[in-house]
Amino acid sequence: VQLQASGGGLVQAGGSLRLACAASGTTFAYNAVGWYRQAPGKQRGVVARISSDRTANYADAVKGRFTISRDIRKNTLYLQMNSLKPEDTAMYYCKLVKNRKEYWGKGTQVTVSS
Repeated sequence: VQLQASGGGLVQAGGSLRLACAASGTTFAYNAVGWYRQAPGKQRGVVARISSDRTANYADAVKGRFTISRDIRKNTLYLQMNSLKPEDTAMYYCKLVKNRKEYWGKGTQVTVSS
């Protein structure tokens, strides 16, 4: 299983980005998946996730601004990020849980300037 995240970059506050996470060796269709982020000096924390029962949950800090989705045909997980704030600056990681094992993609950096 390999996950490859992309789509990060530098954006001004109020702007938007869409992160993508492509999977190989497995599918996003039936597994719990999610996006996490880690800012310098802070612990990695959940941003948004879709559980195995297809329920989506969001961190309070991003509710109403971020949307997690997946394209089964493309086997890709997305995170649409709108109304970005400087405090959203972090390295973003995608994760997949399969058979109780966690798989992480390499991070993609998101930097929001004020």
